Amino acid sequence: MPNTESAKKRVRQGQERNARNRWRKSKVKDAVGEFMKAIQGHDVAAAEVAFKVAVRTLDKVAEKGTVHKNLAARRKSRLNAKLKALKTVKK
Repeated sequence: MPNTESAKKRVRQGQERNARNRWRKSKVKDAVGEFMKAIQGHDVAAAEVAFKVAVRTLDKVAEKGTVHKNLAARRKSRLNAKLKALKTVKK
């Protein structure tokens, strides 16, 4: 248990940051999940829209420091590869 006022404040700040980071990661999972649903449904138009949303969400979360920028870049690359694969199958 923290004893000093500054230690108590650090605990509060940590809890707030943890909640904020969990919320941001949840937003990423939701956006990527929507994209994956569109991919599995073979819906190119919906997948493109969901891809833009997912990429934007990943960029924002990486910018805030919740996830590392390389993690965001890797996930965006993988999502883009899935989208390109879907487009080539559709042709």
